[in-house]
Amino acid sequence: MNEKVKQAISLLDEIIEDRTVPRNIRDAATRSKESLKEENLDIAVRVDRVIQYMGEVSDDPNMPVYTRTQIWNIISLLESIVS
Repeated sequence: MNEKVKQAISLLDEIIEDRTVPRNIRDAATRSKESLKEENLDIAVRVDRVIQYMGEVSDDPNMPVYTRTQIWNIISLLESIVS
């Protein structure tokens, strides 16, 4: 598994385990983590899914600021894989 994918999964785990983060955002992080682990799909497809999931929740007004920063970091990290 790509090192950047492992880093993204680690960041997603932090969001998933943080009980101060709203459930819908933790759910999106869980879906994202599962998508990244689907090795039967091309990496570009997996990355695109995660960017979509994270993009959908990134504007949530109930999200802690540090979580929004983590999401932007995940998106940037994954975009560097497919660019």
